[in-house]
Amino acid sequence: GLMARQGERMQRLVQDLLTLSRLEGSPLPGRHEWVSVRELLRRCQDEAQALSTALAQGGRAHHITFPEAAQAEAAGEIAGSAAELHSALANLVNNAVRYTPAGGSITVRWETQPGGGARFSVTDSGPGIAPEHLARITERFYRVDRSRSRDTGGTGLGLAIVKHVAQRHGAVLRVASLLGEGATFSVEFPASRLRAAQAISAAGTAP
Repeated sequence: GLMARQGERMQRLVQDLLTLSRLEGSPLPGRHEWVSVRELLRRCQDEAQALSTALAQGGRAHHITFPEAAQAEAAGEIAGSAAELHSALANLVNNAVRYTPAGGSITVRWETQPGGGARFSVTDSGPGIAPEHLARITERFYRVDRSRSRDTGGTGLGLAIVKHVAQRHGAVLRVASLLGEGATFSVEFPASRLRAAQAISAAGTAP
């Protein structure tokens, strides 16, 4: 069993390294491919719930809240790489599951910002992050708690991937946390990368 778990962890590590390599060596995502926000959120939710169940091992799973279906549908679409965007958002949600104790709460939001941008955020009730770590947590392999990362299967590359994907889409990764009071990780997307559901409907009915 130990060999199997370590093999799976090594596989995740290799996959994350390959993802970073592709991000650094490929052209920036264009604006011709549109990705459904609703579908991105649905996939993240399915994966987070499955991960929470696996980590609970018969105990209490996390209380995970995502936007309602109507709100997710109204969010519209993002221009960019579907694979990259899913990787970034899923990393943030899965990190919250990994580092929040069983039975804790995780809230995922998608909020329209003034000026037409949007903010994807993940807030957890975990242990929080001390101020001295905040400036370094997006560095490759940097760990706030090494033993906790090993226990939950983290590779130490997730936030580096999120930061790269955000930059490639003109977005900004932000972190707010107080030790002992949880953390909020958010990605703020520019208006130029977004189109609302109304705009999509109008485009579909245009002659």
